[in-house]
Amino acid sequence: MSTDGVNAGRRRLLIGATAAVGAVGVGYVAVPFVKSWNPSARAKAAGAPVTADISQLEPGQKMTVEWRGKPVWVVRRTPEMLAGLKRIEPSLLDPASENEAQQPAYARNEFRSIKAEYLVLTGICTHLGCSPMFEPEKAKIESTWEGGFFCPCHGSKFDLAGRVYKGVPAPKNLEVPFHSYTSDKVLVIGVDKEHA
Repeated sequence: MSTDGVNAGRRRLLIGATAAVGAVGVGYVAVPFVKSWNPSARAKAAGAPVTADISQLEPGQKMTVEWRGKPVWVVRRTPEMLAGLKRIEPSLLDPASENEAQQPAYARNEFRSIKAEYLVLTGICTHLGCSPMFEPEKAKIESTWEGGFFCPCHGSKFDLAGRVYKGVPAPKNLEVPFHSYTSDKVLVIGVDKEHA
């Protein structure tokens, strides 16, 4: 009786089983390795870009998106809101946004935005870091109020372009973060469109 056939079959079975176990082992090693290439939650919080769907944002409304652990406001301004920006310029400390550190070059315009309709601001007061309230209604804060942001901590006021009023504690305009649009409905915060 020959044992060659039995040994050959057993050998093939052992080789196949060893290969299968080895493949599973490689998979267990490879998956965490490949996952490590993706940015961690900590890395994302440190500055990875964030996308926001702005398709449901109605005129006159504000939404908040978190980027780098800070609130970023997106306001869809109405034509009336945009018209009010020019009227209040004499009341503003830096109406021309001359402090270049407060916004990217592409947002250094009368609307402080890429698209006039959409305002993108870091929602932190430039005085002591409180979060101002969105007050879009005219005359809500004072008779000449055209709408904007009011900081309840110390009374700083900002217009609907994030520009600071004269005579308030905040020394400069609200910051405009780097941002761009991938479509009419998707905003990307944290990407400099000029240097992307």
